[in-house]
Amino acid sequence: MIYTLLRLALFGAAFGVLYLVGMRGWLLPVVAVVIALTVSYLALSRPRDAAARWMAERAERRAAARATGQHDVDALHEDARLDEELRSDP
Repeated sequence: MIYTLLRLALFGAAFGVLYLVGMRGWLLPVVAVVIALTVSYLALSRPRDAAARWMAERAERRAAARATGQHDVDALHEDARLDEELRSDP
């Protein structure tokens, strides 16, 4: 989540600076995205690595839960909500 917010902040900053410099039109967001991606690749290696570790650990936990027959609490909650919605629809 933090990595995503940092990348969005970089995009917003690049967009704002380019807009103030005078760039307009469809090229403005394209150049802002390229700048934000480049800066995030170069400057945000620690948050990117932390996000990758978190996603890998989450995938391992889910795979282990499936292998042992345990269910993910979030998935059970989503299923219960969907069942409620289906029952309430005529």
